[in-house]
Amino acid sequence: QVQLVESGGGLVQPGGSLRLGCAASGLPFSMYAMSWYCQAPGKERELVASISTGGRTNYADSVKGRFTISRDNDKNTVFLQMNSLKPEDTAMYYCNIKTIIGLSPYDYWGQGTQVTVSS
Repeated sequence: QVQLVESGGGLVQPGGSLRLGCAASGLPFSMYAMSWYCQAPGKERELVASISTGGRTNYADSVKGRFTISRDNDKNTVFLQMNSLKPEDTAMYYCNIKTIIGLSPYDYWGQGTQVTVSS
């Protein structure tokens, strides 16, 4: 059974930092790309950052230069370091793994962790 458990969210002032973590279990973690998505109230879920099995990273334009995604394959964990946070970063943040079950794509999601940026 695949499980993704996020942690590290909270309330932070503008300009502050948070580090999110996502612990994965139930699959060979090092063989999968990992992603972070965010969803603000009334908006669609959108990709924030992703990291390949080889460590190649990709970021949404809105977070480039401020957020850093990394992975620790020994700990089966992916991280999102969030610096220079802005109020518009306020959202629920979700960890994601994209897999194939049978011949069909399947997404695993964590329960999410809330990030609120406010003074």
